[in-house]
Amino acid sequence: MALFKNRSEAGKLLAKKLDTLQTLKAESGVIVLGLPRGGIPVAYEVAETLGVPLDLFTVRKLGVPDHEELAFGAIASGGIQVLNQDVIDSCGVTGYEIEGVTRREEQELTRRELCYRAGQPPLSVHHRYVILVDDGLATGSTMRAAIRALRRQEPHGIMVAVPVAPLAACRELRDEADHVVCLHTPESFIGVGEHYEDFSQTSDDEVREYLQAAAPKALDGQGFRPSPGPADGCAASSPA
Repeated sequence: MALFKNRSEAGKLLAKKLDTLQTLKAESGVIVLGLPRGGIPVAYEVAETLGVPLDLFTVRKLGVPDHEELAFGAIASGGIQVLNQDVIDSCGVTGYEIEGVTRREEQELTRRELCYRAGQPPLSVHHRYVILVDDGLATGSTMRAAIRALRRQEPHGIMVAVPVAPLAACRELRDEADHVVCLHTPESFIGVGEHYEDFSQTSDDEVREYLQAAAPKALDGQGFRPSPGPADGCAASSPA
């Protein structure tokens, strides 16, 4: 049975949980970063409820060839690569395959940055408390890459917040993040999409619309304001 109707509902439920945390009430300079594409609708609801800025942080999963939904690692902006050696060994992923998948995903990561940002710089996370949001976790590799890349920018702290994830993934991320909030940790976990009634793909245009709608909430008036028209890099799109 699905836990959530769609990503927006999941985001609202997650936001209610976060809004009660004393950890956040004690922090200043909170910023929400969604992982595109599916994490953006969830992150939007969280940012709206907390009344804080929304931005994105681009990360790409490295999928096992012919089984792309299973991640053997991830890459993030700043040249960060995280590999899951257990998955690599169990699936027999070769060094040649790792190199090929990484090269392809680096190209898509660059394309998304151009598409979503439309020339606008990211909001600064330096000395701010960052809430990293996605629509769910499976192995946690993608989120782990995001955390490690963000650490280089010296945030005050990092919280991972997701609607659903296996308990093991949440526990492992506690070694990387300062706080981890997983709204639901079902005993039976096949994939993130199994816990949504509607898990249809979030489009590039939808990502840009969410960011545009959230722009007025930015700190110091320095919002993420993508232009309303198509941006460079939006013509081609990866399905994931």
